[in-house]
Amino acid sequence: MTEEEIKKTVFQLLQRIAPETDPSRLMPEENIREVLNIDSFDALQFIVSISEKLNVDIPEEDYGKTSNLKSLLAYLEKKVKK
Repeated sequence: MTEEEIKKTVFQLLQRIAPETDPSRLMPEENIREVLNIDSFDALQFIVSISEKLNVDIPEEDYGKTSNLKSLLAYLEKKVKK
């Protein structure tokens, strides 16, 4: 899976969690939860849906690596290539 495919998947899942937003407008360093106004429950649902959709394990101790788009995509690229 390419970086662009991962990014597209992330945006689709964010759109489901926060339908009134436009995830593609996120800047790489911006906090996803803050910018899209996502609460902790929706953030957890987002992580779970990423895990299921990309078939990767994201342990709770790694949740901090998913806070912004740049770190999330870098993290997922490593996980998907394993």
